[in-house]
Amino acid sequence: APVRLFTEPELARYDGQQEGQPIYLAVKGVVFDVTSGKEFYGKGAPYNALVGKDSTRGVAKMSLDPADLTHDITGLTDEELKSLDDIFNNVYKAKYPIVGYTSRRILNEDGSPNLDFKPEDQPHFNIKDEF
Repeated sequence: APVRLFTEPELARYDGQQEGQPIYLAVKGVVFDVTSGKEFYGKGAPYNALVGKDSTRGVAKMSLDPADLTHDITGLTDEELKSLDDIFNNVYKAKYPIVGYTSRRILNEDGSPNLDFKPEDQPHFNIKDEF
């Protein structure tokens, strides 16, 4: 299946502000559908600041500071980078389906395809209605 690419404005639409709309969040350029966790990520929920964007730095630092809600990992400590990988693998990849990738992850600065891009392995999800 072709990989879905999200530009920043496209991703920004999935910010949990509208009832019934999917909620997406990107970490390390991977876009996850976190709608099933809307008590955490929906409108007014504790982690709503992370959604509709690539919040890699905020996840690494466990920060909701607007300055940290960015893909940019410049200057993170080894501990923060390890924390980022742990959360990426054990929370996001383990719990939420991948719906696509940010353009920054798939494309080079000049807009050409990044030939090093490889899609993530995706765990098998048993999609069930949660009540």
